[in-house]
Amino acid sequence: MKIAILFPGQGSQSVGMMSELMNYPIVKDTFLHASDILKQDFLAMATEPNELLNQTINTQPLMLTAGVATWKLLNQEIKIKPLIMAGHSLGEYSALVAAGALSFEDALPLVKYRAEVMQSAVAEGEGAMAAILGLDDSAVRGICIEAAEGQVVEAVNLNSPGQIVIAGHKDAVDRAIEISKAKGAKRALLLPVSVPSHCSLMRPAAEKLSDYLSHVEINAPCVKVLQNASVMSFEKPDDIKLGLVKQLYSPVRWIETIQYIHNQKVSLGIECGPGKVLAGMSKRIIEGFNCIPFVNDESLNEIKRSII
Repeated sequence: MKIAILFPGQGSQSVGMMSELMNYPIVKDTFLHASDILKQDFLAMATEPNELLNQTINTQPLMLTAGVATWKLLNQEIKIKPLIMAGHSLGEYSALVAAGALSFEDALPLVKYRAEVMQSAVAEGEGAMAAILGLDDSAVRGICIEAAEGQVVEAVNLNSPGQIVIAGHKDAVDRAIEISKAKGAKRALLLPVSVPSHCSLMRPAAEKLSDYLSHVEINAPCVKVLQNASVMSFEKPDDIKLGLVKQLYSPVRWIETIQYIHNQKVSLGIECGPGKVLAGMSKRIIEGFNCIPFVNDESLNEIKRSII
């Protein structure tokens, strides 16, 4: 059976998100290890109500830890040799760790630094992101051009047909929302984030990330990892690093990612991380695509039944 492993990114976090899997020692130990590395209590952040959960600087290492911990548990319970891996935005780092290209010990400070430079690239209140539902890609791109008026607003997350996220200057995003509504969008609403991810405003952050990555060891992955910016997989460390840098200011091409995976005759996708966002999007992209979110014992049993 051909299997794809998918890792969610920022936005899939929720209060108590890992509580159902935390009784497995391998999951708890991964969170304790992350806490030791970054000197923060990620175990509490993942299981208890707290104010730190949605702060970008915490969310990114937390989601990396959750994805890696879930993959470790899956691999412990079912020996899987996936054909391919992919992650949505920050989830790409989880995929690279799971594929052996990047060590967990290096990845945690890397994604924390990524969060810091993203946060500092645009002054608070100047950037925004919004979800546009019910319009196709070309329509949304046209709306962004119309709404820009000399500022930046771009389609940045191509999540599924009729579900697109835009990002850029707050005023331009607001204009794009109003134009989208006038052009028949089912919904057009601001997202509760302060960082306009994956748009050209992130280029200064990408330059800093590039400098940081020059000192990080990356190896050839043992499993193909599709990168967001190119929908391609690479073996050379420099190509992987370049993909991570480009990802900061380029769209997340998730529709094409799932289409590519489907075209490889993959019959089962498994989402490793909190929530069910990627499983839902994947099924909207490819009707009938079997993608199971691994979030509890019940879903683990479903995965086992699907593989056997």
